[in-house]
Formats: sequence, structure tokens, C-alpha cells
Amino acid sequence: MSTPARQRFDFASYVLLEDESVNKHEFLDGQVWAMAGGSPAHAALIASLARLLGNQLDGRPCRVFSSDLRIRIRETGLATYPDLSVVCGKIELDPEDPKGHTATNPRLLVEVLSPSTEDYDRGEKLAHYKRIPGLREVVLVAQAQPRVELWSRPDDASAWIRSEFHEHDLVPLRGLPAELSLADVYRDPLA
Repeated sequence: MSTPARQRFDFASYVLLEDESVNKHEFLDGQVWAMAGGSPAHAALIASLARLLGNQLDGRPCRVFSSDLRIRIRETGLATYPDLSVVCGKIELDPEDPKGHTATNPRLLVEVLSPSTEDYDRGEKLAHYKRIPGLREVVLVAQAQPRVELWSRPDDASAWIRSEFHEHDLVPLRGLPAELSLADVYRDPLA
């Protein structure tokens, strides 16, 4: 996370800022942080993941959203833009966002880890994500090597389970249900 702006915001003011800004920002406890852009490798992984998930969810009552969908964790107040989110069933919009651009009920969240955000994504941000009541899985995707860390919570449990996958493994996403082939996620047709 970068240095916060000096001004303190309430959520409504933050939403107005986002509506007028060309950059995306995170919001927590009245502070707003600019989010950094990603590398070509980061963008390619996100596109592959969106395609693979979207194809598997075709015809099901779930939808994959890009990082343009803002997610708010109502319990902690964090508003952020995950690299990908999946919402199943009716999307629940934050009542404090008058334009309805903030969802509160993702089933799955994906973050592609970059050197500048990895510690935050694995630590503080993951802790916020785990407080979303209907969230079943968080997928943390390494950028430099074929490795995925999956945090999952069964429907009937409050405890989160961590699993790690490498190389040609299949990552089971039981909350959707779907799976990710690491060989497909990391395939580079330009290499």
C-alpha cells in the first residue's frame, strides 16, 4: 500500500473521488491509497484466469468481474479492486454507494501477486477478505513462477484452509464449482 492522502474521507466522499478519478484507490478508515498498475505478465495472468473461469461458469448463475468492480468488506470498511471477483446469484450492492458500483458478496476473489503488493495481498488484505460472509475462496497467483495459493472456507465452517499448487496441478474451486489448470493459467502463446 502506498502513502495515504492527507485528507480524511468518509465512504460517500471516497465514492465521489473514484467517480471523478482516472486512477483507482483503496479506502479504509477514512484514508485513500492510489493503486499501482500492473506489468504485462500481471495483465496476461489476469486475462487467462478470467477466460478460464468465465468459460467454466458459462450457463451457471455466476459471473466473473474484472478489477473494475469495487468490492467492499462491510465488516472492516475496506473498499478495493481485486484483480478478479466472481459473484454467484444476485449481486448485492453496497447501500452507501449511490451509483451502485460497489459489490459486497463475492464468492471468489483472485489476486495476482506482484513484488510491490505481495506482502499486503497475503497479509492485511487477505485478512480483510476473510471477513466477507459469503466468500468461499481466495486465489493468490504467483507472477514469476507457476504457483497458486488457495484459501478456502467450506460452507459449514468458519476456519480457512490453505492449499498450495505448482506446475501442472489442478486447483479445485469447490465454491463455484470449477477448477484451474496451472498449465493453462501460465501458458504463454508468445513464448
